[in-house]
Amino acid sequence: MLSRMKVVVAAASIALPLGLGTGIASAQPDVTSVVNTTCTYDQVIAALNANSPGDAAQFTSSPVAVGWLHSFLGAPRDQRQQMIQQVQSIPAAGPYTGLVLQVANSCNKY
Repeated sequence: MLSRMKVVVAAASIALPLGLGTGIASAQPDVTSVVNTTCTYDQVIAALNANSPGDAAQFTSSPVAVGWLHSFLGAPRDQRQQMIQQVQSIPAAGPYTGLVLQVANSCNKY
């Protein structure tokens, strides 16, 4: 129970610093590119800065969000899938799905 609570708190900490509004996506997007990324933390942050500098600044100012990203990138793919599903269960994360997919699809360029 405590572990699940930590995941929810961490996921919310990622969503909220990005200024996510409320809203629920009508369908779960294909997150294969996110789960299978080979990008490093620096590449992800560079892609985030290129796609949305304001969101990048908010994200990097949150130690919990930064820690979650490091954990995510260091995790095996099956654990990444679980981590993404936990974040997707937070309605406030929905509006930023497009940005996350853009970053995942472009981070190898950095």
